[in-house]
Amino acid sequence: MAAGEPGDLGGYYFRFLPQKTFQCLSTPETTSRLRQWSMLGRVAAQAFGFDQTFQAYRKDDFVMVGLRAFFKDPDVIPNLKLLSDSSGQWITLGTEVKKIEAINVPCTQLSMSFFNRLYNENIVRDSGHIVKCLDSFCDPFPVSDELRKVLLVEDSEKYGIFSQPDREEFLFCLFKHLCLGGALCQYEDVLPPYLQTTKLLYKDLVSVRKNPQTKKIQITSSVFKVTAYDSAGVCYPSTKSHEQTFSYFIVDPIKRHVHVLYHSYGVGDMS
Repeated sequence: MAAGEPGDLGGYYFRFLPQKTFQCLSTPETTSRLRQWSMLGRVAAQAFGFDQTFQAYRKDDFVMVGLRAFFKDPDVIPNLKLLSDSSGQWITLGTEVKKIEAINVPCTQLSMSFFNRLYNENIVRDSGHIVKCLDSFCDPFPVSDELRKVLLVEDSEKYGIFSQPDREEFLFCLFKHLCLGGALCQYEDVLPPYLQTTKLLYKDLVSVRKNPQTKKIQITSSVFKVTAYDSAGVCYPSTKSHEQTFSYFIVDPIKRHVHVLYHSYGVGDMS
């Protein structure tokens, strides 16, 4: 069979790893925070194994060949979870994927000190309290504190404390997603819950190792933000586009695992 034909998976085969659990999403503390942020029941993490060598310098090969194979794999199709836009229930991908887009997300940050500037710039007080501001709106999000201004309002005075490359970092993306939450998000008055939850997620999803030469800790994972299309248009992570609807694929080249972090914007579990 010639390369590129529908049955050809480029040598990539995947297997669902149901035994791999993500503590970051199941601790009582995180569960209660996700409930408050209207994300509970709408966010999921799953793991899949694959059988090919993944080389970071050949990321494009994984995107072009590996991801295409992923969405056609007989062990992925019945196991990859997504939320139905119509019923709000968890379903699996019941459609044939025709095209995949994957944005490479930089993942270089090793420390939460990345967020210290929020204190230094008086967006958050030393006590951890987030400084309030006059209510405004940055569609579709209400902006009532300096933190949301820094995250959303491009012409605000302190937006520049995070550069464009900073904002592209996976650590920043996770933090921003948690801060913005779901459709009925009750925002925190203090910063630590956002930082603690970001750190738990990041540590659970991203792999590190000590470089044998330099003895320094380095991140080994590669991160992609993934969108898939069927013949009708976008089918994954959702047919409806929203800044807070996302699927990140975090690839561990050493264990040959793909961690999928998924969230679909909407009203989370309240009970």
